[in-house]
Amino acid sequence: MQIIFLMIGISLIVALIFLGAFIWSMQNGQNDDLFTPAMRILTDAEISKSEKK
Repeated sequence: MQIIFLMIGISLIVALIFLGAFIWSMQNGQNDDLFTPAMRILTDAEISKSEKK
């Protein structure tokens, strides 16, 4: 019976950590533009030799 209370406590701590990470990512703009990075690979031009240097 004691293990149930331990597991509930641990799961609540893990859930709070994930909630904190989600809130932090939303405040720092991690999810502002989800469409552009996926499409960037389709529209990028090849890098010329002068730009590589």
